[in-house]
Amino acid sequence: MNSRARVKAALKFGKPDRIPRDMWVQPWANLHYPEVVREIQRQYPSDLVIPSVEVYKKSSRVKGDPYVAGEYVDEWGCVFTNLQAGIIGEVRTPLVTNIDQWDSVTPPYDTLPDDPERARNVVNRSCAETDKFVLANCLPRPWERYQFLRGTENSMMDIMISPEGSGNLIKKIHDFYMKELEFWVTTDIDGIFIMDDWGSQTQILIPPQMWRNIFKPLYKDYCEIAHSHGKFVFMHSDGNILEIYEELIEVGVDALNSQIFCMDMKELQKKAKGKITFWGEIDRQHVLPSEDSQEGRDAVRQVAEYLYDPSGGIIAQFEFGPGANPDTAKAIFEEWEKI
Repeated sequence: MNSRARVKAALKFGKPDRIPRDMWVQPWANLHYPEVVREIQRQYPSDLVIPSVEVYKKSSRVKGDPYVAGEYVDEWGCVFTNLQAGIIGEVRTPLVTNIDQWDSVTPPYDTLPDDPERARNVVNRSCAETDKFVLANCLPRPWERYQFLRGTENSMMDIMISPEGSGNLIKKIHDFYMKELEFWVTTDIDGIFIMDDWGSQTQILIPPQMWRNIFKPLYKDYCEIAHSHGKFVFMHSDGNILEIYEELIEVGVDALNSQIFCMDMKELQKKAKGKITFWGEIDRQHVLPSEDSQEGRDAVRQVAEYLYDPSGGIIAQFEFGPGANPDTAKAIFEEWEKI
């Protein structure tokens, strides 16, 4: 199998010839361990790729570099303050200081392709030039975008006490992401990639019923537009999201990247094994920073014990980011090769 066929077989429980691989490399890792990163990528190349083709127009709002110490302004106008090179910073001052001003937000429609057909051809050529599984180069993230615009504390309060204003702003964000996806699902990509970090260490960040009422329908929309065009849906969400795992499966997420070590893996096995593809990951909080590479090998064995199925449902993924030990990172893929 080539990479594209291998990933599709894992997603469809169609017996891939081996477990697909995917290593996320933060700029921090390239700054601190460039040779190790290159060696891992040479020995264990990822089966998934996001095309680096230029189809978006440059935004006049963007200033700075998101991975350099200092300030960075993104295409929505949100200002990120970064104290450390190699990782992205945080929004300290919300763009929308009062939820009553929700209508002041201008989504970056000006960055979308002027000539969709030409842009589509660019993407399609890129897809034709690789045998890897290609994910769209866009990232719908309604909850995180809301927090970038309003600040985390304000966002939590808005959801609880300002349903009208928060609902209007969420709709404005969601409408933009749907417009983005309308373009990408008509290209030759294999899947879309969405994300929102929903979990704390122990539970999701807002009452589950509020999540169901407000955000679940948004993810359903993303899944429906993707599936209607024959594309798969990949999602990332940090923290303990065990409460909503089954519902993400229900709306149509095909592969989920989550911090499975924050959750009861036996309970996760009951809820989700055989129903979704576990797109990693290995614990970034304790395992990857460990100087004992055996901890990385043991973590792989733990994931395999609870979630591995020879017919599919696993992508061997981890993130090489701040604090990760290079020997432990290498040991993770070495161990997956033995499964």
